[in-house]
Formats: sequence, structure tokens, C-alpha cells
Amino acid sequence: MPVVWFVAGVIYDSLTLTRIDRLQDNLVLLLYLTLLGVLVVLIGRFGVGPAPDPASLALLSPLGRWLLKGRPYYPMASQFLLGGLFSAYAIFYSRSVTLTGTAIFFTLLIVLLVGNEVLRHRLSNLWLLVTLYAIVSFAFFTFFLPVVTGVMNPSIFLLGAALSVAVVFCVVHLVYRHNRERPMREAVGITASACAVIGLLVGLYFLNWIPPVPLSLKFGGIYHHVKKKGDRFELSFDQRWYQFWKRSDDTMPADEPVYCFTAVFAPVDLHTTIYHHWFHRARSGMPFVHVDKIPIKISGGRDAGYRAYTVKQRLDSGDWRVDVEAEDGRIIGRIVVTVVARANEPSVLRTIMY
Repeated sequence: MPVVWFVAGVIYDSLTLTRIDRLQDNLVLLLYLTLLGVLVVLIGRFGVGPAPDPASLALLSPLGRWLLKGRPYYPMASQFLLGGLFSAYAIFYSRSVTLTGTAIFFTLLIVLLVGNEVLRHRLSNLWLLVTLYAIVSFAFFTFFLPVVTGVMNPSIFLLGAALSVAVVFCVVHLVYRHNRERPMREAVGITASACAVIGLLVGLYFLNWIPPVPLSLKFGGIYHHVKKKGDRFELSFDQRWYQFWKRSDDTMPADEPVYCFTAVFAPVDLHTTIYHHWFHRARSGMPFVHVDKIPIKISGGRDAGYRAYTVKQRLDSGDWRVDVEAEDGRIIGRIVVTVVARANEPSVLRTIMY
């Protein structure tokens, strides 16, 4: 049954968490984050043991009795909130992850999401709880601040990391304030450990290993021709009758222009610059080398993404790739194509609208 509920929860989140800038979803995540912080404080101050005997409870206030009676359920509630947060993060970050270094942070989220299912009996450990709280706070502010400010750059990211440190510090302070049962040196160690984890995640950001949320590549491909008609784009590509799955070109002749079309989702009010970064290698096994980096200013709000294209003429034969990059260099998506000296067969173009 735990496996069934886990899968059902992930499927439910996948269907209901539609847009990363949806106010209702962000408020729910913020509520989860707040409640989890409260639980960390309660576990740190009251523990998770069985409720005291009725005689001891009679001496307490109604709120104190209620808090002590609930001690056995604190780990279960923490596990539920952590599962909800990691599930939502996995869904949001999966829309921005690529098979590059950004997959590392996404893999960490998946490991934590799955591992949370077996951590219930360890969630009384304050070190573990505060560390996990630091991670979920960091993951939240990473995308929440760009959504609410409409700005996405390293300064906003570092502000989110600083807020994560501040939130963790406040939680630890509430645990140890006037708490004679826990030594202050333990508070220093826990805070330092959580800050070290946040510092490690900041390092992953500057290595471009964290997905560029809230941006995501909704659609992209290589085409023979791209032309705007009204409010839509006409995309032409080579498709044989048996290639019913194709939606773009994977091979192009060297004597024709090559169009790279992308649709990048950004939240409402977010204005930023993305880049089509063209790379080339003459043959397999060689490293890709930079050819051109073309800026594109985009505005957020459109469900299907902000549409734009770049075009290159007379490309050399070999493998080409276009990295769709955020302003800070993180990869939103990657599109690949092979350019050949001449086409073996005449093109049979099909057109789709986007």
C-alpha cells in the first residue's frame, strides 16, 4: 500500500501542478514549507516519544497537552510534507532538466523523493530534518523569487540562497531558544551543516548543474523553412510517408539554410534573454566547438511558450547542436542535427503549425 499511495501521489501532482507560476500551487507549497518548519521546531523541543501519563498532562495548558499528545505523529506528518514538496519539485524541475549537468540536481530530488518513503523512523533526528529543510527551502526559493520578481539572474538566485539560510537559522533558533535540554554547540553544528549543504547547492548553480527553473523548453526543432502566418508559425521539414513520428529534421543538406525554432515557457511578467548557442564538430568523437551565440529577448505568460527562431546559412558538414541557454548560461534544452554534403533523396516537405 505505501507504494500504491506513493505512485498515486506522484500521478496526482503531475496532473494538478500545471504551471510553475500558478499562485494557488505556490501558496500550497509555501504552506507546506511553513508547516514543515513548525514541525521541525516541535520535534526539536518536544521530541517524538509517546505522550506523557494523564497526570503530567493535567498540569499543562490545553495547547501544551495537545502538542505533547501529538508527538508520536510528528515524523509521519513531516514525511507527508517532505513527500509533497519533493514530488512538486521533481515535477517542476523535470520540465527544465536536460541530459547535461542539470540532471545531477534533478537526480538528487528523485533520490530524496524515493528515500523519503523509508525515512519515517529517522525523521526524529534533528540533524537530518534541518538538512532536508534546508534543501526544500533552497529548491523553493530558486524558482519562487524569479516568478514573483519577474527577474532571473545570479543576484536573484543568491538572494534565494540567502533567504534559505535565514529561514534555517530562524528554525534552529526557535528550537534552541531557552532549551536547557539541548546544548548550544549542537545548534552551531546543525546550522553549519545546513549552511554547508546550501553552499554546495550554490556551487552546483555556478557549475550550471541546476535546471534553469522557471524556464522550460516546450517545443523545439530544426526546419527547412520557418514562416510566421498570423499568430502562428509555419514549420516545414522533410518527412517520408513512413516517418509518422517526426516533427522536425534530424538531417539537413549543407547547401540549404537551417532554421532552429524553439518555444520557451516563462512565467507571467518574467522578461529575460535566452540564447541559441550553435556548436559544430566535423566528425564523431571530436569535441563540439562554439560557432555562434544569438540572443533572443522573451516575455513570459504564454502556455505554449515564447516562440522564436534563428537561421544559419551554408553550414559545414558534420554534427551540429543548438543549446538553448538561459541568460546565466544554464541549458534549457538542446537540439541536434547532422549536416551532410548533399541530400541522398529530394526533400518531401511537410508543414505543421505551432
